[in-house]
Amino acid sequence: MKKIILFGRSECGKTTLTQALRGEKISYHKTQYINHFDVIIDTPGEYAENRSLASALALYSYEADVVGLVISSIEPYSLFAPNIVPCVTREVIGIVTQIDQPEGNPKRAEEWLKLAGCEKIFYVSSYTNEGVWQILDYLKEDGDVMPWDNELHK
Repeated sequence: MKKIILFGRSECGKTTLTQALRGEKISYHKTQYINHFDVIIDTPGEYAENRSLASALALYSYEADVVGLVISSIEPYSLFAPNIVPCVTREVIGIVTQIDQPEGNPKRAEEWLKLAGCEKIFYVSSYTNEGVWQILDYLKEDGDVMPWDNELHK
């Protein structure tokens, strides 16, 4: 499976998405440092929010195959500069989180991700699992056997 690193501001849903992608029970956990999991690298939002810490994201992105730019549907602004995607030497996807929030605006978040340069964009609710399997399927490589693949073969 391709390894993904998640970038985004604090409270945009990176850690919750990580829990959903790993099939874990959702619980609040403030990410204090870079967390390496099997195929997911979860980063603190402060790294994207502070210029002095942002260079760490560039370094850690070399350990991943895919960079996921994460924007919540309830965010009032985007941290990502227009046309930033070409600056990364990895494949970049956009992820809109919290699509189940009534006050959310997923289309606005999508436009911000497009402006940043994302061509492939996923819409996710980590609580309802909507869109989670699509990300896992996207990260799947030839020869990977996913849990749902085993269910199909029984």
